[in-house]
Amino acid sequence: MLINTTLHLHKMDSALDAENMAQYALRSNNEEIVVNDYLSKQIKIQFLSEINCIGCGRKTKKSFNQGYCFVCLRSKAACDSCIIKPELCHYDEGTCREPTWGEAHCLKPHYIYLANTSGLKVGITREKNVPMRWIDQGAVEALPILEVNQRLLSGVIEVALKKHVADKTSWQKMLKGAPEEVDLLSYKEMFLNEVAEILDDITSDYGQNAVSFVDKKPVRIRYPVLSYPQKVKSFNLDKDPLVEGQLLGIKGQYLILDNGVINLRKFAGYRCDLQIL
Repeated sequence: MLINTTLHLHKMDSALDAENMAQYALRSNNEEIVVNDYLSKQIKIQFLSEINCIGCGRKTKKSFNQGYCFVCLRSKAACDSCIIKPELCHYDEGTCREPTWGEAHCLKPHYIYLANTSGLKVGITREKNVPMRWIDQGAVEALPILEVNQRLLSGVIEVALKKHVADKTSWQKMLKGAPEEVDLLSYKEMFLNEVAEILDDITSDYGQNAVSFVDKKPVRIRYPVLSYPQKVKSFNLDKDPLVEGQLLGIKGQYLILDNGVINLRKFAGYRCDLQIL
C-alpha cells in the first residue's frame, strides 16, 4: 500500500512547474501527498461520518459553502454574499463582518482576467492567488487584463464584462477534455473597449491608481490527465460514503477516476480514510 492515512479533505494545494504542468498536493498529518505521483493507481476514499468546520473546527452535521458550519456561515466574512458578488462589498460602509479579514483579503490588489476553462470566461482573483485560481477552475489558458486596488472595483468591472462574456465554467464540459482554443489577446482588446467608460468613471471616483492595464502574455496550463471521461458521473460522499477507482487524472479540484469524478473542495472538512494502492 502506497498511502494509508486519515485526514480531513480540503482544497488541494496547486502550483505550476517549469513545464506549466499543474501540480497537486494534499496535506495529511503535516505531510504532503503529491497527488500527481499516483496517476494510474487505485484510490479509495472512505467518509467516516464526521465533518469538522474549516473555519472554527467544531463538528457539524451539515457543511455549508464548501466546508463551514452554520454558525460560521452566518458570521464569517469569508461566507458573506459579497464573496460571491464582490460588487456588493460593504467594507466602506462599516458593516464588514470581520474588518481585519476584509483589510487582508478585500483591500488588496485584484486582477480581472480572461480564461479558457470550458470556454471563454471572465473572472477575478487576488494577485497572490495567481496561478492557483486558474488551476482550481481547470483553465487551460488565462490572461490578466486589468488590476484594481480593491475587491469592490473588480466586482464592478466583472459585472460590466458579464454582459459580453460568461463568468461561469461548465464543470462537466471542463472535465471532458480541452476546450477549443480562443485568442485571449483579441478578446482582451474587444472587452476593454466595451468597458472603457466604466474605467473612466472608476478613475474619476477613486483616483488614477484605482485601476491599471496589465501587459502580460497568456499563461498556458497543462493538467496531469491520462484520459478524460466520455460521460461525467460525480461522486457524492453524503449519499455514498465510499469512493474507489483508478486515478486517471486531476483537473480543477477534481480527481478523475475510471468510474466517476469527485470534487475534493466540495467536501472540505469531511474526515476520511485515504488509501492509495
